[in-house]
Amino acid sequence: MSSSAPAPAPEDQRSIAVRLRGIGKRFPGVIANDDVNIDVKRGTIHAIVGENGAGKSTLMKILYGVQPPDSGTIEINGEVVTLSSPADAIRAGVGMVFQHFMLADNFTVLENVVLGAEKLHGVGAAARAEIMRISDAYGLDVEPDRLVEELGVGARQRVEILKVLFRGARIIILDEPTAVLVPHEVDELFTNLRGLKEEGLSVIFISHKLDEVLSVAEEITVIRRGTTVKTVDPAGVTARQLAELMVGSELPSPSTETSTVTDEVLLSVQHLGLPSPEGRPLLNDISFDIHRGEILGIAGVEGNGQAELVEAIMGMRHGVTGSVRLSGTDLSHVSTRDRRESGIGYIPEDRQRHGLLLDSPLWENRILGHQGRPPSVKHGLIDKRGARTDTQRIIEQYDVRTPGPDVLARALSGGNQQKLIVGREMSGDPILLIASHPTRGVDVGAQAAIWDHIKDARRKGLAVLLISADLDELIGLSDRIEVILRGRLVGAFDPGDVTPEQLGSAMTGAGDPA
Repeated sequence: MSSSAPAPAPEDQRSIAVRLRGIGKRFPGVIANDDVNIDVKRGTIHAIVGENGAGKSTLMKILYGVQPPDSGTIEINGEVVTLSSPADAIRAGVGMVFQHFMLADNFTVLENVVLGAEKLHGVGAAARAEIMRISDAYGLDVEPDRLVEELGVGARQRVEILKVLFRGARIIILDEPTAVLVPHEVDELFTNLRGLKEEGLSVIFISHKLDEVLSVAEEITVIRRGTTVKTVDPAGVTARQLAELMVGSELPSPSTETSTVTDEVLLSVQHLGLPSPEGRPLLNDISFDIHRGEILGIAGVEGNGQAELVEAIMGMRHGVTGSVRLSGTDLSHVSTRDRRESGIGYIPEDRQRHGLLLDSPLWENRILGHQGRPPSVKHGLIDKRGARTDTQRIIEQYDVRTPGPDVLARALSGGNQQKLIVGREMSGDPILLIASHPTRGVDVGAQAAIWDHIKDARRKGLAVLLISADLDELIGLSDRIEVILRGRLVGAFDPGDVTPEQLGSAMTGAGDPA
């Protein structure tokens, strides 16, 4: 609904769970929101789409009480409210699951869920019973006594959703909830969301995956450059039309061009193994080669060893058996820093936990992992001028939308944070690029740019290890795809012949791998 839409009739007002009118928010040098107007009906799933930096996250933080608006009003169930903190929002029945999770790694699932909400059900048997009731009711499959640090990204997300439901939210904001899920998990999540809707809850669903938005939402609001453009009925709009409303162009394609694969092996991983603290194998006899100019894609349901595989290759895990060789050099027993300096570029799975110093300026983030080489270092000392100059080059070359290299990394949108990391990792002259979920949580414009940079790396002769939960991305970019299941490689597929459904079947162990 645009800002010029007429006011709804009184009987319609009773059906509105959230009404935002004239919402504005400004930061130094940036207008994040400008006269935003949205109505979210009670008992519906309402999607909000737009490019990274379009103002979606700021708007949702305003609705969740994290940031105050500079102008405009918020109505919850027909009453104007002032939300000065998340506690105010929770009391008003609003809960939010952030794209980057707010969990304490050294606490159990139960402790994370009840933290700050001890008065609801205590911290003992009653809390455990409520957690299991919610988990069973919505298929969240949580284990209350597991430490969060032992969980994969998908399981962490389910804990966050459970936290919101535990606190009694009737309006639930989900920021990129499917970014970490494979197709069958997305279907399960959408089934759960529809169940929430049937119980009268309202779901605000932020996503960059337009096909998913079209399949699950009853209304879709497009935001561009901080302003509401239009609210549409998904039955009357296509993904291409949504993309044009967002960015002015159709959806990009990840498809690669003519093969650039050579006979030269750049990365050779042989008989890699990694036990868990309990002794069960997290990785079991993993072997593969990646050639110069080749992209090897790894497909798997979250938590089946993808993260451990990357960390083992990067030297971030203890107790790894087997060998890792890069361009013929054995790296099996050298440090992570030495591996990086041997020519490994690394785009981590979680950019905020492992890729950035959020409260440091961009030029300091440019240095991370490259502290021993120019332009970050001169005569053995940090070269701030050189680092700032090269950060500005990355900003321009990789279209990182920011006023300059002195801006804090925290101030960037997710897509721009990711483009900065891609630019940094491609700037170290790597011969191997490990890209772990490189387009997770970015908009269609940033996604297309990152795909282009990965394809460019392939053309330049890099070996690329690509881990992704986006099966279309894997099929489109990869020269070969391996499926990982319970820490083992269980099947190899030709991207030219396989479908997402066949990959999804193999990933769950239901298929018959080729």
